[in-house]
Amino acid sequence: MGILDGKVAIITGAARGMGAAHARRFVAEGANVVLADVLDDQGEAVAKELGDAARYLHLDVRDRDRWDEIVAAAVAEFGRVDVLVNNAGIFRRESIETHSHELWDEVIGVNLTGIWNGTKAVIEAMKAAGGGSIINVSSTAGMTGYAYLPAYTTSKWGIRGLTKTTALDLGGYKIRANSVHPGFVRTPMTEDLGDNTANVALHRTAADTELCGLVLFLASDEAAFCTGAEFIADGGESAGLPPH
Repeated sequence: MGILDGKVAIITGAARGMGAAHARRFVAEGANVVLADVLDDQGEAVAKELGDAARYLHLDVRDRDRWDEIVAAAVAEFGRVDVLVNNAGIFRRESIETHSHELWDEVIGVNLTGIWNGTKAVIEAMKAAGGGSIINVSSTAGMTGYAYLPAYTTSKWGIRGLTKTTALDLGGYKIRANSVHPGFVRTPMTEDLGDNTANVALHRTAADTELCGLVLFLASDEAAFCTGAEFIADGGESAGLPPH
């Protein structure tokens, strides 16, 4: 018996990093999973590894029409949608002085509007399923400011507000929404950032599997009374300055 037996999940950004780790954990716990990403070769490989419980579909989260197709495919393939993990995200490091309008639009489009698109797309399917769980992956950058990350930080703060409104508007349908705020996790997106963890209480980065337990909990019925909340897993980075 798995904690997600009988549930169907859509996970974005699932071709690698945390998204792929979540997909593997969800399948291990009994879920059927639709993996969505723009990295088709990697996504197909993960889905093949997971077998009949998984299917990969191409998705640019900014494409609203494609979102409707993804949800319809999940229902056609697996019968329902219970969980949405909005994990897809991009990272552009640039001072606000030199950060272009084009980069701003790109980051906000993927990181924030992509979550809006996914949330809108799953509402009817989750209502038909009798409820659901929407898990929005934000960041510690959604809890505090970071230099050289104006669009990224803005998008991650925006996720918090969107999550709370989603929880309030959809709670009557037993649809829950929560945001997850990882600290420095080792993924392909962060591989060029070095490994300075002097401001982290645990003095280390996290593996891409270390958020899976938290996301699994929020997806499961064990979290039935959790909605509209922020869940931080950052090694103590947001607790304050550790001794050096």
